[in-house]
Amino acid sequence: MKKTLALLLLALSAPFAPAADAYRIAVIPKGTTHEFWKSIHAGAVKAQQELEKEGVPVTIIWKGPLKEDDREQQIQVVENFVGQRVSGIVLAPLDKKGLVAPVESAVRGKIPVVVIDSGLETKLTSSFIATDNREGGRIAGRELGKMLGGKGKVIMLRPATPPRR
Repeated sequence: MKKTLALLLLALSAPFAPAADAYRIAVIPKGTTHEFWKSIHAGAVKAQQELEKEGVPVTIIWKGPLKEDDREQQIQVVENFVGQRVSGIVLAPLDKKGLVAPVESAVRGKIPVVVIDSGLETKLTSSFIATDNREGGRIAGRELGKMLGGKGKVIMLRPATPPRR
């Protein structure tokens, strides 16, 4: 995922002249406290370092809601970055509909947006990158079957998550 973020950031920065000394790319996760989002942050920082080694000056601005159910805060974060005229946005939307208007506003303002992790009901984004969970489940099931030698019982527990709006 870290190399993917480097490519994402390069793709965002390539067609646009930076407004200042460096491209300013906002990375907006669904939340900032979960370990998964911390790993995305580490990937964004690594991507920044890789791009700078290649002579592409990039500043990563990491900001998102504290909790993964605060849609209103995430909308405000996106709107604030649009107002700041960042060079690009990488967004993991909390809501497939609630973030459409701010994202389309960004795109109309010539700010490219790459959506990661969860889809958004708009065709105006520059790119969408996510895991194929169905295929991941198939791979895990086959591997577990091999580990158990084709015998035994398996239970799958799904963590409780707040409902998506």
